[in-house]
Amino acid sequence: MPYKSRASLPDNVKNVLPAHAQDIYKEAFNSAWDEYKDSDDRRGDDSREETAHKVAWAAVKHTYKKGEDDKWHPK
Repeated sequence: MPYKSRASLPDNVKNVLPAHAQDIYKEAFNSAWDEYKDSDDRRGDDSREETAHKVAWAAVKHTYKKGEDDKWHPK
């Protein structure tokens, strides 16, 4: 279920990430959704959706970090 816009992202993403980080998340999720459609391409028993969410969070964490104020900031 790829995301068409920031507005369609899950609340736990929309409510915590700044707009640019949401864009990173969306693009990484959509790319991983396509890349890991076959279960043989995924590690372990994770579903396609679980894998895509993990990839998306990893992409966000490459550019952003969570601060002591519990907000996400560019590195």
